[in-house]
Amino acid sequence: MVKDPELLKQLLKEGNILPMEEMLEIAKKKGRLVIGIPKELSFQERRVALVPEAVSFLVANGHNVRVERGAGESSKFSDREYSEAGAELCSSNSEIFECDIILKITPASEEEVDLMKGNQTLISALQLSIQPKSILQKLIEKKITAIAWDYIRDEQGVFPVVRTMGEIAGTTSILIAGELLSSFNEGKGIMLGGIAGVQPTEVVVLGAGSVGEFATRAALGLGASVKVFDNSLSRLRRLQNDLGSRIYTSVLQPKVLAKSIMRADVVIGAIRSPLGRTPCVVSEEMVENMKEGSVIVDVSIDQGGCFETSRVTNHNNPTFVKHGVVHYCVPNIASRVPRTASFALSNIFSPILMDMGESGGCLDLIRNDLGFRSGVYIYKGILVSEVLGRVFDLKYKDIDLLMMGLKG
Repeated sequence: MVKDPELLKQLLKEGNILPMEEMLEIAKKKGRLVIGIPKELSFQERRVALVPEAVSFLVANGHNVRVERGAGESSKFSDREYSEAGAELCSSNSEIFECDIILKITPASEEEVDLMKGNQTLISALQLSIQPKSILQKLIEKKITAIAWDYIRDEQGVFPVVRTMGEIAGTTSILIAGELLSSFNEGKGIMLGGIAGVQPTEVVVLGAGSVGEFATRAALGLGASVKVFDNSLSRLRRLQNDLGSRIYTSVLQPKVLAKSIMRADVVIGAIRSPLGRTPCVVSEEMVENMKEGSVIVDVSIDQGGCFETSRVTNHNNPTFVKHGVVHYCVPNIASRVPRTASFALSNIFSPILMDMGESGGCLDLIRNDLGFRSGVYIYKGILVSEVLGRVFDLKYKDIDLLMMGLKG
């Protein structure tokens, strides 16, 4: 404290002891995301990546969401709902593909990639089997960061989108089978399930993954008799534990499988392959021996199918009859219930986008979140997917080593 009055006057005159503003620590500025939701153009794709409720949540947190007009119509979400949620409606997809982050269901087409300005983030399905090399090369040239939502992992190491879509496909496959057993759909004219005094419907499920689990749950819920086949004993054991009941399970032994299929009313093909084609486990001879009017629902058809008699159908003409057996082989079953599927996807995508904003942007989230990083296949124009590199003979780098180099 200054005691000399003359010195105090001098200091006041010079302004050296005027009250000063307190300096507070400023928090790290969050990233404001500009997210584009285009209208899906792929054949019979009816889902939308974000529902109006998710858009409202993101906008309330300071993000800008652009939605192409009509993007949600197939899922019964109107443009007005998106507008009221705070979305910016765009009349052309060129405005959408100028956004920093483009979120869509199916992979971007060549025309859509051409609309991208470069140095952006694309989040969509990868669908390796239909990914043209030319599109990958254009994404690399434009220094796009491309993320496959079907390869993103959560905290438990699970692929949340794959599991959720598997739940929908599994449950819906049993509902479809129930319809096809009706005599008005060339079926046997029986009810899927069981009632007192009548033998229950026999259902065989091939595969004990997410699709197989929820197909089994739905069939058991209706009162059907269910048998599950899978080559993994651990998956079969997990399925029984999760269901809480002892159902018939077996590894894929041809003789046992043939006998069960011969007696079945419904067979659900739910075998998945990590890469490449699904193994064909049901021969044409096995299908020939099935009961007249029985139903096959091949959920694995998007990977080639696990029945020798399967061929791809669509939602307009979903079935065909071969050897007296009704076959349903539509690749995209989730688009049959697009509103439910859109809500399910949106519940996964909106927290990811929020985390992205909190982290300061997509690239920061890739550095800090290993689960999100596992979905990246192109990082700022650098191919980081070994699978794509080997399939298309392109140079690639390991993303973990790339991240370590950036940190260093």
